[in-house]
Amino acid sequence: MIKIDKDMCIGCGACAASCPEYFDMDEDGKAKLLKEVVSVTECVQDAIDACPVGAITKE
Repeated sequence: MIKIDKDMCIGCGACAASCPEYFDMDEDGKAKLLKEVVSVTECVQDAIDACPVGAITKE
């Protein structure tokens, strides 16, 4: 399961740029998941690694 900490997110968009299949920005400029992540693909891991504040985590 992937979790995005909305309070920590600074809205830089690195996750959406790294993995647009799963991540986008919401109306508040924060990261959001577009669909449930069943397994962590290379793309999803790239988005996690690209987040400069560590707001995206695996649980």
